[in-house]
Order: sequence, then C-alpha cells, then structure tokens
Amino acid sequence: ACVCEKNKRVTNCRLDNGQCWCDAIGSGVRVNCATLTSKCLLMKAEVMGSKSGRREKPKDAFEDTDGLYDPECENSGAFKAKQCNGTTCWCVNTAGVRRTDKHDADLKCKQLVRTTWIIIEMKHAETNAPLNAASLQKFFTDTITSRYLLDGRYISSVLYEKPYITIDLKQNSSDKSSGGVDIADVAYYFEKDVKGDSIFHNNRLNVSIDNEALKLEKTVVYYVDEIAPEFSMKSLTPGLIAVIVVIVIAIVAAIVVLVSSNKAAKQNGNGAVGEVPMYQGNWT
Repeated sequence: ACVCEKNKRVTNCRLDNGQCWCDAIGSGVRVNCATLTSKCLLMKAEVMGSKSGRREKPKDAFEDTDGLYDPECENSGAFKAKQCNGTTCWCVNTAGVRRTDKHDADLKCKQLVRTTWIIIEMKHAETNAPLNAASLQKFFTDTITSRYLLDGRYISSVLYEKPYITIDLKQNSSDKSSGGVDIADVAYYFEKDVKGDSIFHNNRLNVSIDNEALKLEKTVVYYVDEIAPEFSMKSLTPGLIAVIVVIVIAIVAAIVVLVSSNKAAKQNGNGAVGEVPMYQGNWT
C-alpha cells in the first residue's frame, strides 16, 4: 500500500515499480500519484464522495454545488464533449465547462473544444503592510511550477492591482507535452487549494508573501476556448438581461439628450447670427 500525495479522492492504492498507483473514486480509473489527476476524474470523485458522505469538509464549510455535476470521462481522464443530466445535455470544453445552451439528448457535440487560456482572479483581504508585487509574482509562479508541476512557460502573467491578483495560464494543444499537466487541471487544483478544500493528501496550501499570511476572500476562474462558445440570448440569466436593458436604455437616453442639445444649440446659434449685425450697427 502507498499514499497518493497528489489526490486524496482515491482508493485501492498500491506500489508498481516504485510508483504509487490508485483507483479514482467514482470511476475506478487507475491514476498515477506522481502527477495531477484530471479534472474530470476529480469532479466525478467529488460528486460520488458527497453522495456517500465520504467527502471531507473543511472547517466552516457550507454547500456550494455551482458548476459541480457528475461528468462522463474518457478512459484517459478527459471530459467527453457531450455531458448530460438525465435527458438534458450540453457541450463542454477541455475544462469541463459548459459552452452551449442546454438541449435534449439529441444534441450533437462535434468535438471537445480546447480551453487555451484560463484567467484566475483573486481578491485578498487587507494586509498589515503593502504587498510587494515582485514577491507576490514569485510566490505564485513558484507554487504553480512546483506544487502543480506546470511548466513555467504556460504562466503568461501574474498581475497585481491591489486588492486583485490575476494569473493568466495559456496552453495550446500543440504546446502541451506528452505526459505534461493541463492548465485546466492546474486551475482546478489551485481553486480547491485557495478555497480550503485541497485535493492533496495532508498538504494544505499556505499563501504567504514576505512572511505575512495572505487571506484570499474571493476567487473566480474564467475560461477562453480556441473556438468561441455557442450561447443564445435565451441562456442569459434574468439579472444579466436586466443589466443589458438598463445599458441600452441609458444609451438611447444619452442619444436623445445629445440630439436635443444639438438642436437647441443650433436654434440659439441661428438667433445670434440674426442679432449680430444689429448690435454691430449700434456699436459703430
């Protein structure tokens, strides 16, 4: 038996030629504990764990199932392009994120579209002293390369604009080396770490910049695919539609005010032209 340091959501661990191999919970797929497990297998294990009560809950945890579903995975661990929940189906990208409207089971997903750019945006709490941007950049770069095994060339930038930290990960399918980790898996591990639900076995991530612990209040992950997503207006949330309506009304109102102002200015200008000769005559 052995311990899978990079994935606690496994079972039946054993040594094979000095390497620790385990079966992923939920799928039974054999995973190599020397590297990251794919996001699809991790999500499947998380869903199964929450159903059976095996999932470990961090202190003060509350339920957040947004974005979590029981995925269909290839034997390689990759997401299948088409995902379904009963008779409702949708297409996903390589990060397992929905990129189409939801349809019935007849939906066709031609290919698994690659996510080439992942943006991780974090907001930190107040600190005792101003953060050093260079130290912050070094911490996150070193963490991503050493903890998540991602080649540094895929870290496009680490930008700090108080209180926001933005990390850009970029990786084309042609760039990814055989056996190398995928940015989608890295982002998933990272997001779990900073939200206090680490996938690693007894190895929590401590974010510390220049010996001061940094508390992250909010983390949002954005995905950019090599092919644009296929959403219709119907899929927009009522809140987003309301915002769009308000913006359109504001633009129309601004145009009306501008046209009225120009018309009034033109009328005033015409009146002034008619009066100038008269005043000039009085002045002379």
